[in-house]
Amino acid sequence: MKIQKCHDHVIGRVALLIGCTALVLSLGGTTAQAGPRDVARQTLGANDGWGAYGTGTTGGAKADAAHVYTVTTWEQFKAALKDGGSAPRIIKVQGMIDAVSQGCEAFEAEGYDFQKYLAAYDPAVWGHDKPVSGEQEDLRAASAAGQDKVIKANVPANTTIIGVGKNSGILGGSLQIKGVDNVILRNLTIEAPVDCFPQWDPTDDNKTGAWNSEYDGVVVYGSTHVWIDHNTLTDGRYPDSSLPSYFGKTYQQHDGLADVVRGSNHVTVSWNSFKDHDKTMLIGNSDSATADDTDKLKVTLHHNRFEGIVERAPRVRFGQVDSYNNHFVVTKGQKWGYVYGIGKESRLVAEHNAFTLAQGISPAKILKKWNEAPVTANGNYVNGKAVDLIAVHNAEIPGETLQSGAGWTPSLRAGVDPAKAVPGIVDARAGAGRIC
Repeated sequence: MKIQKCHDHVIGRVALLIGCTALVLSLGGTTAQAGPRDVARQTLGANDGWGAYGTGTTGGAKADAAHVYTVTTWEQFKAALKDGGSAPRIIKVQGMIDAVSQGCEAFEAEGYDFQKYLAAYDPAVWGHDKPVSGEQEDLRAASAAGQDKVIKANVPANTTIIGVGKNSGILGGSLQIKGVDNVILRNLTIEAPVDCFPQWDPTDDNKTGAWNSEYDGVVVYGSTHVWIDHNTLTDGRYPDSSLPSYFGKTYQQHDGLADVVRGSNHVTVSWNSFKDHDKTMLIGNSDSATADDTDKLKVTLHHNRFEGIVERAPRVRFGQVDSYNNHFVVTKGQKWGYVYGIGKESRLVAEHNAFTLAQGISPAKILKKWNEAPVTANGNYVNGKAVDLIAVHNAEIPGETLQSGAGWTPSLRAGVDPAKAVPGIVDARAGAGRIC
């Protein structure tokens, strides 16, 4: 593996149309800490969301030369993650690297036959009263285990993973930030993993059945101090619209784009582009995870762009989540459920965001009540006009009255832009390829 040095230009946000920024002469929404010219060694700025709490998030900024890698294949990428034990590391991803270049067939267990699977578990044969079991289900599970082993990549502590240039990232891999501290992901295009072997659950969806898939593009599981910045996360070549249906239900092969779960804490998600996906982001994955999640799941989302998203942007359980200066775009004809899911014991603050909704779409659906929990929603704009999201929700959605006032005030914000200006600012700078 070779070492590659990267230098950026020090340009303020006042020069957005000229280039990217290292020092960020801020008009609001600062991200990178001023200092190193090599963007791979940049750290999360002071006060920049929950990821800056306490020790802050520095990733692999202190890596020595022996632990700076440039990788061009999935095999090299996974090797770099394992090399060097617990030493700080920087991994530079050059080009788009494919975790599933061999195709789904390579993971199939001997004897697995999808047509036989469909025949065995057709509701007309199997019914809806019990989960699937038997030979083809066992072979499906064995096939899924083969894929799982290949596409998951465990990210160690004190690591920065950064894309080189404007078109670098990961196709079909799942980044597992699990049980570690201090990780940075930047400038990556991440195409959501496709589950080659979804499971049919006839008891799901009120016993009408559903296809359930595994694998998130990024999952933060039991980890602390994580910064996810300037990435593009999307279904890419495999949008849900391309997926077939079996038993009258979409053969769902995607799970989340970026989930934060199981006691994770102090995470900042900034300047990303989330595109064309259904279940986008869970913060807290279970109502029963009380021991893991109480007083944790503190996450900041700012200056992200969401377009073509169906739901969970995010859905929140337990956490104190601060969502400000994000731009949400819902286009005509797209499938859409909601933006913010208000879940068990959540304390969401959603302020100074911008929503661009196609004609005929009501802002009442921006908030979705799953459980009784208070929410703060101030200073938000819909199609350029100020809208009280809680008031419009309570007026138009029967039986889902929301409480106003999350009970806490965010203090870790690196500057707030006016909601009216958010579409222009965020659309110009969010996503991969927009930092040096």
